[in-house]
Amino acid sequence: QVQLVESGGGLVQAGGSLRLSCAASGRTFSSVVMVGWFRQGPGKDREFVAANRWRGASTYYADSVKGRFTSSGDNAKNTVYLQMNSLKPEDTAVYYCVGTLRYPDGRFSDHRSYEFWGQGTQVTVSS
Repeated sequence: QVQLVESGGGLVQAGGSLRLSCAASGRTFSSVVMVGWFRQGPGKDREFVAANRWRGASTYYADSVKGRFTSSGDNAKNTVYLQMNSLKPEDTAVYYCVGTLRYPDGRFSDHRSYEFWGQGTQVTVSS
């Protein structure tokens, strides 16, 4: 099994920055091939944010965050990061870290592609 624990959420003014961290553990984490982030805002559906190969350079972003957010991983620390810059009020959401043992074959933005989910961390952006 894989356990994912997010941290780093909070309240920030529009235009500010936050960095989310996702600490991964578990015996099977070494087999994880893809990690990423989803979010769910108040009254909204769950939304893809970013995904990247755990050991590789390929990274994918939702159009709504492209150029503002950066997803990365530190293999030595088993930690995934989401650097969020130029935050907007519409970025307000609970952010979830995700992982999968199976490469999604292009369906990296589909939440059903990920079997491991963290508990979520709240990000609130004030205007």
